[in-house]
Amino acid sequence: MTTFTPTTSAEMLEAVRWAAGEGEPIEVVGHGSKRGIGRPVQTEHVIDCSGLAGVTLYEPEELVLSARAGTPVAEIERLLAEKNQEFAFEPMDYGPLLGGEPGRGTIGGLLAANLAGPRRLKAGAARDHILGIQAVSGRGEAFKSGGRVVKNVTGYDLSKVMAGSWGTLAVLTDVTFKVLPRSETETTMALRGLTEEQAIAAMAAAMGSSAEVSAAAHLPETVTGKVLDGALSGRASTLLRLEGFGPSVTYRTEMLKTLFSMLEIDTIDEAASRSLWRQVRDVVPFADGTGKPVWRVSMAPSEGHRMVMALRMQAAVDAYYDWQGGLIWLRMESDSEADTLRALVRRHGGGHATLVRASLAERAAVPVFEPQPAALAALSARLKTEFDPKAILNPGRMVASHGGGVAASHATGG
Repeated sequence: MTTFTPTTSAEMLEAVRWAAGEGEPIEVVGHGSKRGIGRPVQTEHVIDCSGLAGVTLYEPEELVLSARAGTPVAEIERLLAEKNQEFAFEPMDYGPLLGGEPGRGTIGGLLAANLAGPRRLKAGAARDHILGIQAVSGRGEAFKSGGRVVKNVTGYDLSKVMAGSWGTLAVLTDVTFKVLPRSETETTMALRGLTEEQAIAAMAAAMGSSAEVSAAAHLPETVTGKVLDGALSGRASTLLRLEGFGPSVTYRTEMLKTLFSMLEIDTIDEAASRSLWRQVRDVVPFADGTGKPVWRVSMAPSEGHRMVMALRMQAAVDAYYDWQGGLIWLRMESDSEADTLRALVRRHGGGHATLVRASLAERAAVPVFEPQPAALAALSARLKTEFDPKAILNPGRMVASHGGGVAASHATGG
Protein backbone atom coordinates (compact mmCIF):
# COMPACT_ATOMS: atom_id res chain seq x y z
CA MET A 1 0.00 0.00 0.00
CA THR A 2 1.20 3.48 -0.90
CA THR A 3 0.28 6.38 1.37
CA PHE A 4 0.73 9.87 -0.05
CA THR A 5 1.21 12.59 2.57
CA PRO A 6 1.15 15.92 0.71
CA THR A 7 1.92 19.06 2.67
CA THR A 8 1.34 21.54 -0.18
CA SER A 9 -1.29 21.99 -2.88
CA ALA A 10 1.37 21.21 -5.50
CA GLU A 11 2.16 17.87 -3.85
CA MET A 12 -1.55 17.06 -3.68
CA LEU A 13 -1.92 17.81 -7.38
CA GLU A 14 1.04 15.58 -8.18
CA ALA A 15 -0.39 12.67 -6.15
CA VAL A 16 -3.85 12.84 -7.74
CA ARG A 17 -2.34 13.24 -11.22
CA TRP A 18 -0.36 10.07 -10.66
CA ALA A 19 -3.49 8.17 -9.60
CA ALA A 20 -5.48 9.53 -12.53
CA GLY A 21 -2.72 8.74 -15.00
CA GLU A 22 -2.32 5.18 -13.72
CA GLY A 23 -6.05 4.65 -13.20
CA GLU A 24 -5.30 3.63 -9.62
CA PRO A 25 -8.15 3.99 -7.09
CA ILE A 26 -7.20 5.94 -4.01
CA GLU A 27 -8.79 6.56 -0.61
CA VAL A 28 -8.91 10.17 0.58
CA VAL A 29 -8.71 10.73 4.36
CA GLY A 30 -7.88 13.46 6.84
CA HIS A 31 -7.48 12.18 10.39
CA GLY A 32 -10.00 9.41 9.70
CA SER A 33 -12.64 10.56 12.19
CA LYS A 34 -15.41 9.80 9.66
CA ARG A 35 -13.71 6.86 7.94
CA GLY A 36 -16.34 4.47 9.27
CA ILE A 37 -19.19 6.23 7.44
CA GLY A 38 -20.10 4.96 3.99
CA ARG A 39 -19.44 1.70 2.20
CA PRO A 40 -15.98 0.21 2.85
CA VAL A 41 -13.38 1.62 0.48
CA GLN A 42 -10.89 -0.98 -0.72
CA THR A 43 -7.87 0.56 -2.40
CA GLU A 44 -4.14 -0.04 -2.40
CA HIS A 45 -3.36 3.66 -2.12
CA VAL A 46 -4.26 6.42 0.35
CA ILE A 47 -3.98 10.19 0.24
CA ASP A 48 -3.54 11.40 3.81
CA CYS A 49 -4.54 15.07 3.86
CA SER A 50 -3.67 15.71 7.51
CA GLY A 51 -0.31 17.25 6.61
CA LEU A 52 -1.99 19.91 4.49
CA ALA A 53 -2.82 22.01 7.53
CA GLY A 54 -2.81 25.53 8.89
CA VAL A 55 -4.98 28.65 8.91
CA THR A 56 -3.95 30.82 5.96
CA LEU A 57 -6.27 33.81 6.49
CA TYR A 58 -8.36 35.03 9.39
CA GLU A 59 -9.98 38.45 9.30
CA PRO A 60 -12.29 38.70 12.33
CA GLU A 61 -13.63 42.10 11.27
CA GLU A 62 -14.60 40.67 7.86
CA LEU A 63 -15.93 37.42 9.36
CA VAL A 64 -13.80 35.33 7.00
CA LEU A 65 -11.45 32.42 7.66
CA SER A 66 -9.40 30.34 5.22
CA ALA A 67 -7.50 27.16 6.06
CA ARG A 68 -5.80 24.18 4.46
CA ALA A 69 -8.19 21.25 4.18
CA GLY A 70 -6.36 19.06 6.71
CA THR A 71 -6.58 21.59 9.54
CA PRO A 72 -8.38 20.17 12.60
CA VAL A 73 -11.74 21.82 13.23
CA ALA A 74 -10.99 21.87 16.97
CA GLU A 75 -7.89 24.00 16.32
CA ILE A 76 -9.91 26.46 14.24
CA GLU A 77 -12.69 26.65 16.81
CA ARG A 78 -10.15 27.54 19.52
CA LEU A 79 -8.84 30.34 17.30
CA LEU A 80 -12.36 31.63 16.66
CA ALA A 81 -13.23 31.48 20.37
CA GLU A 82 -10.37 33.89 21.12
CA LYS A 83 -12.29 36.49 19.09
CA ASN A 84 -15.71 35.39 20.40
CA GLN A 85 -16.61 33.96 17.00
CA GLU A 86 -17.75 30.54 15.79
CA PHE A 87 -19.09 28.43 12.95
CA ALA A 88 -22.78 29.26 13.35
CA PHE A 89 -23.85 25.89 11.94
CA GLU A 90 -22.25 24.00 14.88
CA PRO A 91 -20.48 21.19 12.97
CA MET A 92 -20.82 17.90 14.80
CA ASP A 93 -17.88 15.69 15.73
CA TYR A 94 -18.42 12.08 14.64
CA GLY A 95 -15.29 10.84 16.43
CA PRO A 96 -16.76 9.65 19.75
CA LEU A 97 -19.79 8.00 18.12
CA LEU A 98 -17.51 5.98 15.84
CA GLY A 99 -15.20 4.95 18.66
CA GLY A 100 -12.48 7.53 18.00
CA GLU A 101 -11.08 10.54 19.80
CA PRO A 102 -12.96 13.85 19.86
CA GLY A 103 -11.54 16.84 18.01
CA ARG A 104 -9.93 14.91 15.13
CA GLY A 105 -12.19 16.03 12.29
CA THR A 106 -10.71 18.33 9.63
CA ILE A 107 -12.11 21.43 7.98
CA GLY A 108 -12.07 19.70 4.59
CA GLY A 109 -14.00 16.76 5.99
CA LEU A 110 -16.45 19.21 7.54
CA LEU A 111 -17.41 20.41 4.07
CA ALA A 112 -17.17 17.00 2.39
CA ALA A 113 -19.71 15.65 4.91
CA ASN A 114 -21.76 18.88 4.94
CA LEU A 115 -21.83 18.87 8.74
CA ALA A 116 -24.42 20.68 10.81
CA GLY A 117 -25.58 20.75 14.42
CA PRO A 118 -28.57 21.72 16.56
CA ARG A 119 -28.71 25.25 15.09
CA ARG A 120 -29.40 23.75 11.64
CA LEU A 121 -32.95 25.15 11.54
CA LYS A 122 -31.69 28.70 12.07
CA ALA A 123 -28.21 28.71 10.54
CA GLY A 124 -28.16 25.95 7.92
CA ALA A 125 -25.27 23.56 7.31
CA ALA A 126 -21.68 23.83 6.10
CA ARG A 127 -22.80 24.34 2.49
CA ASP A 128 -24.61 27.54 3.55
CA HIS A 129 -21.43 29.08 5.01
CA ILE A 130 -18.74 28.07 2.51
CA LEU A 131 -17.33 31.01 0.57
CA GLY A 132 -14.69 29.36 -1.57
CA ILE A 133 -12.57 26.28 -2.20
CA GLN A 134 -9.44 25.11 -3.95
CA ALA A 135 -9.38 21.45 -4.95
CA VAL A 136 -8.01 18.80 -7.30
CA SER A 137 -10.50 16.82 -9.36
CA GLY A 138 -10.25 13.13 -10.15
CA ARG A 139 -8.97 14.20 -13.57
CA GLY A 140 -5.84 15.51 -11.86
CA GLU A 141 -6.82 19.13 -12.51
CA ALA A 142 -6.59 21.91 -9.93
CA PHE A 143 -9.54 24.31 -9.75
CA LYS A 144 -10.91 27.13 -7.62
CA SER A 145 -14.41 28.29 -6.83
CA GLY A 146 -15.89 31.20 -4.91
CA GLY A 147 -13.89 33.23 -2.44
CA ARG A 148 -11.92 35.87 -4.32
CA VAL A 149 -12.63 34.24 -7.66
CA VAL A 150 -14.95 36.43 -9.71
CA LYS A 151 -16.78 33.77 -11.74
CA ASN A 152 -16.95 30.02 -12.20
CA VAL A 153 -16.60 29.19 -15.90
CA THR A 154 -18.41 25.86 -15.43
CA GLY A 155 -21.64 27.46 -14.29
CA TYR A 156 -21.73 25.26 -11.17
CA ASP A 157 -21.43 26.62 -7.65
CA LEU A 158 -18.58 24.21 -7.09
CA SER A 159 -18.15 25.08 -3.43
CA LYS A 160 -21.64 23.80 -2.69
CA VAL A 161 -21.26 20.83 -5.05
CA MET A 162 -18.45 19.57 -2.80
CA ALA A 163 -20.78 19.62 0.23
CA GLY A 164 -21.92 16.08 0.91
CA SER A 165 -19.68 14.53 -1.76
CA TRP A 166 -17.58 12.62 0.81
CA GLY A 167 -14.36 12.95 -1.18
CA THR A 168 -15.72 11.21 -4.27
CA LEU A 169 -15.59 14.19 -6.67
CA ALA A 170 -12.39 16.03 -5.77
CA VAL A 171 -9.75 16.39 -3.07
CA LEU A 172 -10.08 19.69 -1.23
CA THR A 173 -6.85 21.57 -0.55
CA ASP A 174 -8.09 24.93 0.79
CA VAL A 175 -11.45 26.19 2.07
CA THR A 176 -12.81 29.60 3.02
CA PHE A 177 -15.74 29.92 5.42
CA LYS A 178 -17.92 32.68 6.74
CA VAL A 179 -17.79 32.91 10.55
CA LEU A 180 -20.11 34.76 12.91
CA PRO A 181 -20.04 36.27 16.42
CA ARG A 182 -20.67 33.86 19.26
CA SER A 183 -23.66 34.57 21.49
CA GLU A 184 -22.89 36.39 24.74
CA THR A 185 -24.76 33.81 26.78
CA GLU A 186 -27.31 31.02 26.51
CA THR A 187 -29.89 29.21 28.59
CA THR A 188 -31.73 25.96 28.01
CA MET A 189 -35.19 25.19 29.30
CA ALA A 190 -36.02 21.52 29.85
CA LEU A 191 -39.71 20.69 29.76
CA ARG A 192 -39.99 17.49 31.78
CA GLY A 193 -42.08 14.37 31.33
CA LEU A 194 -43.64 14.96 27.91
CA THR A 195 -44.51 12.11 25.57
CA GLU A 196 -42.92 12.25 22.15
CA GLU A 197 -46.16 13.50 20.58
CA GLN A 198 -46.49 16.21 23.23
CA ALA A 199 -42.84 17.14 22.79
CA ILE A 200 -43.22 17.65 19.04
CA ALA A 201 -46.17 19.96 19.66
CA ALA A 202 -44.27 21.88 22.36
CA MET A 203 -41.18 22.33 20.16
CA ALA A 204 -43.35 23.57 17.29
CA ALA A 205 -45.03 26.08 19.61
CA ALA A 206 -41.70 27.30 20.93
CA MET A 207 -40.11 27.63 17.49
CA GLY A 208 -43.21 29.44 16.23
CA SER A 209 -43.20 31.93 19.09
CA SER A 210 -41.34 35.23 19.22
CA ALA A 211 -38.87 33.80 21.75
CA GLU A 212 -36.29 33.14 19.00
CA VAL A 213 -35.44 29.61 20.11
CA SER A 214 -32.16 28.58 18.45
CA ALA A 215 -32.42 24.83 19.00
CA ALA A 216 -35.09 22.33 20.02
CA ALA A 217 -34.55 18.67 20.87
CA HIS A 218 -36.38 15.90 22.71
CA LEU A 219 -34.69 13.19 24.76
CA PRO A 220 -37.04 10.36 25.77
CA GLU A 221 -36.71 8.86 29.23
CA THR A 222 -34.34 6.14 27.99
CA VAL A 223 -31.92 8.77 26.67
CA THR A 224 -32.19 11.81 28.92
CA GLY A 225 -30.05 10.29 31.66
CA LYS A 226 -27.14 9.83 29.24
CA VAL A 227 -26.26 13.53 29.03
CA LEU A 228 -24.84 15.95 31.61
CA ASP A 229 -23.62 13.01 33.73
CA GLY A 230 -27.18 11.96 34.44
CA ALA A 231 -28.36 15.34 35.73
CA LEU A 232 -31.62 15.02 33.76
CA SER A 233 -32.32 11.40 34.68
CA GLY A 234 -35.79 10.21 35.55
CA ARG A 235 -38.12 11.92 33.10
CA ALA A 236 -38.08 12.77 29.41
CA SER A 237 -36.61 16.18 28.58
CA THR A 238 -37.74 18.53 25.83
CA LEU A 239 -34.90 21.02 25.37
CA LEU A 240 -35.30 24.61 24.16
CA ARG A 241 -32.20 26.79 23.79
CA LEU A 242 -32.15 30.59 23.95
CA GLU A 243 -29.04 32.53 22.89
CA GLY A 244 -28.03 36.18 22.74
CA PHE A 245 -27.40 39.09 25.09
CA GLY A 246 -28.11 38.47 28.75
CA PRO A 247 -31.17 40.71 29.24
CA SER A 248 -32.73 39.42 26.02
CA VAL A 249 -32.20 35.78 27.01
CA THR A 250 -33.75 36.47 30.43
CA TYR A 251 -36.77 38.17 28.86
CA ARG A 252 -37.33 35.38 26.33
CA THR A 253 -36.90 32.71 29.01
CA GLU A 254 -39.72 34.28 30.99
CA MET A 255 -41.79 34.39 27.81
CA LEU A 256 -41.41 30.63 27.36
CA LYS A 257 -42.10 29.95 31.02
CA THR A 258 -45.41 31.74 30.56
CA LEU A 259 -46.14 29.79 27.38
CA PHE A 260 -45.51 26.48 29.15
CA SER A 261 -46.70 27.50 32.61
CA MET A 262 -48.64 24.25 33.09
CA LEU A 263 -45.52 22.10 32.67
CA GLU A 264 -42.61 21.17 34.93
CA ILE A 265 -39.59 23.19 33.77
CA ASP A 266 -35.92 22.99 34.67
CA THR A 267 -33.60 25.84 33.67
CA ILE A 268 -30.04 24.95 32.65
CA ASP A 269 -27.38 27.63 32.99
CA GLU A 270 -24.87 28.73 30.36
CA ALA A 271 -21.97 26.35 31.06
CA ALA A 272 -24.17 23.27 31.39
CA SER A 273 -26.23 24.36 28.38
CA ARG A 274 -23.19 24.60 26.11
CA SER A 275 -22.06 21.16 27.25
CA LEU A 276 -25.54 19.70 26.82
CA TRP A 277 -25.93 20.82 23.22
CA ARG A 278 -22.46 19.54 22.31
CA GLN A 279 -23.53 16.16 23.64
CA VAL A 280 -26.80 16.28 21.70
CA ARG A 281 -24.89 17.37 18.59
CA ASP A 282 -22.25 14.64 18.85
CA VAL A 283 -24.75 11.85 19.66
CA VAL A 284 -23.06 11.18 22.99
CA PRO A 285 -26.06 9.14 24.25
CA PHE A 286 -25.21 6.48 21.65
CA ALA A 287 -21.40 6.83 21.85
CA ASP A 288 -21.43 3.72 24.01
CA GLY A 289 -18.33 1.91 22.79
CA THR A 290 -20.40 -0.70 20.98
CA GLY A 291 -20.79 -1.35 17.28
CA LYS A 292 -24.57 -1.37 17.42
CA PRO A 293 -26.02 0.24 14.28
CA VAL A 294 -26.80 3.96 14.50
CA TRP A 295 -29.00 5.65 11.89
CA ARG A 296 -29.47 9.33 11.13
CA VAL A 297 -32.96 10.03 9.75
CA SER A 298 -34.11 13.38 8.37
CA MET A 299 -37.84 13.80 7.75
CA ALA A 300 -40.81 16.07 8.49
CA PRO A 301 -40.97 16.87 12.23
CA SER A 302 -44.68 16.13 12.32
CA GLU A 303 -44.11 12.56 11.10
CA GLY A 304 -40.82 11.55 12.71
CA HIS A 305 -42.25 10.45 16.06
CA ARG A 306 -44.97 8.46 14.32
CA MET A 307 -42.36 6.67 12.26
CA VAL A 308 -40.38 5.85 15.40
CA MET A 309 -43.50 4.54 17.14
CA ALA A 310 -44.19 2.22 14.20
CA LEU A 311 -40.54 1.14 14.12
CA ARG A 312 -40.63 0.21 17.81
CA MET A 313 -43.42 -2.24 17.01
CA GLN A 314 -41.07 -4.13 14.69
CA ALA A 315 -37.55 -3.65 16.07
CA ALA A 316 -35.64 -2.97 19.27
CA VAL A 317 -34.56 0.64 18.94
CA ASP A 318 -33.63 3.66 21.05
CA ALA A 319 -34.17 7.17 19.68
CA TYR A 320 -33.94 10.88 20.30
CA TYR A 321 -34.87 13.97 18.28
CA ASP A 322 -33.08 17.16 17.21
CA TRP A 323 -34.06 19.94 14.77
CA GLN A 324 -37.54 20.29 16.32
CA GLY A 325 -38.10 16.60 15.63
CA GLY A 326 -36.88 16.67 12.03
CA LEU A 327 -33.60 14.85 12.78
CA ILE A 328 -33.89 11.47 14.48
CA TRP A 329 -30.95 9.51 15.85
CA LEU A 330 -31.68 5.79 16.16
CA ARG A 331 -29.65 3.05 17.79
CA MET A 332 -30.66 -0.45 16.71
CA GLU A 333 -30.04 -3.70 18.53
CA SER A 334 -29.50 -5.73 15.34
CA ASP A 335 -28.11 -5.29 11.82
CA SER A 336 -31.08 -6.29 9.71
CA GLU A 337 -33.42 -3.29 9.99
CA ALA A 338 -32.51 -1.21 6.93
CA ASP A 339 -35.42 -2.29 4.74
CA THR A 340 -37.87 -1.97 7.63
CA LEU A 341 -36.67 1.51 8.54
CA ARG A 342 -36.64 2.88 5.01
CA ALA A 343 -40.09 1.44 4.27
CA LEU A 344 -41.48 3.19 7.34
CA VAL A 345 -39.79 6.47 6.41
CA ARG A 346 -41.45 6.30 2.98
CA ARG A 347 -44.80 5.43 4.56
CA HIS A 348 -44.59 8.48 6.81
CA GLY A 349 -43.99 11.10 4.14
CA GLY A 350 -40.46 10.30 3.03
CA GLY A 351 -37.05 11.46 4.13
CA HIS A 352 -33.43 10.32 4.23
CA ALA A 353 -31.99 7.51 6.35
CA THR A 354 -28.19 7.26 6.59
CA LEU A 355 -26.43 4.35 8.28
CA VAL A 356 -23.81 6.16 10.35
CA ARG A 357 -22.38 3.31 12.43
CA ALA A 358 -22.36 -0.39 11.56
CA SER A 359 -20.10 -3.38 11.04
CA LEU A 360 -18.01 -3.66 7.88
CA ALA A 361 -20.24 -6.47 6.66
CA GLU A 362 -23.40 -4.42 7.16
CA ARG A 363 -21.90 -1.36 5.47
CA ALA A 364 -20.95 -3.51 2.47
CA ALA A 365 -24.38 -5.14 2.23
CA VAL A 366 -26.73 -2.19 2.87
CA PRO A 367 -26.99 1.11 0.96
CA VAL A 368 -25.44 3.38 3.58
CA PHE A 369 -26.79 6.59 2.07
CA GLU A 370 -30.44 6.98 1.11
CA PRO A 371 -30.96 5.54 -2.41
CA GLN A 372 -31.59 8.44 -4.75
CA PRO A 373 -34.59 8.91 -7.03
CA ALA A 374 -33.76 8.17 -10.68
CA ALA A 375 -33.41 11.81 -11.76
CA LEU A 376 -31.14 12.72 -8.85
CA ALA A 377 -29.10 9.54 -9.29
CA ALA A 378 -28.57 10.42 -12.96
CA LEU A 379 -27.40 13.93 -12.01
CA SER A 380 -25.07 12.46 -9.39
CA ALA A 381 -23.62 10.05 -11.96
CA ARG A 382 -23.05 12.90 -14.43
CA LEU A 383 -21.25 14.92 -11.76
CA LYS A 384 -19.08 11.94 -10.96
CA THR A 385 -18.20 11.48 -14.63
CA GLU A 386 -17.41 15.18 -14.99
CA PHE A 387 -15.13 15.40 -11.96
CA ASP A 388 -13.75 11.86 -11.68
CA PRO A 389 -14.30 9.91 -14.93
CA LYS A 390 -12.08 6.98 -13.90
CA ALA A 391 -13.73 6.74 -10.45
CA ILE A 392 -10.40 6.81 -8.63
CA LEU A 393 -11.48 8.91 -5.61
CA ASN A 394 -13.00 6.99 -2.68
CA PRO A 395 -14.47 4.42 -5.10
CA GLY A 396 -17.71 2.84 -3.94
CA ARG A 397 -17.93 4.81 -0.71
CA MET A 398 -21.33 6.27 -1.52
CA VAL A 399 -22.81 4.19 -4.35
CA ALA A 400 -21.63 0.76 -5.43
CA SER A 401 -22.34 1.27 -9.13
CA HIS A 402 -20.37 4.42 -9.94
CA GLY A 403 -18.54 5.17 -6.74
CA GLY A 404 -19.63 8.66 -5.83
CA GLY A 405 -21.76 11.72 -6.23
CA VAL A 406 -23.61 13.73 -3.63
CA ALA A 407 -25.54 12.22 -0.74
CA ALA A 408 -29.26 12.77 -1.28
CA SER A 409 -29.83 14.12 2.22
CA HIS A 410 -26.98 16.63 1.85
CA ALA A 411 -27.82 17.56 -1.73
CA THR A 412 -31.31 18.48 -0.64
CA GLY A 413 -30.30 20.13 2.61
CA GLY A 414 -31.48 17.31 4.90
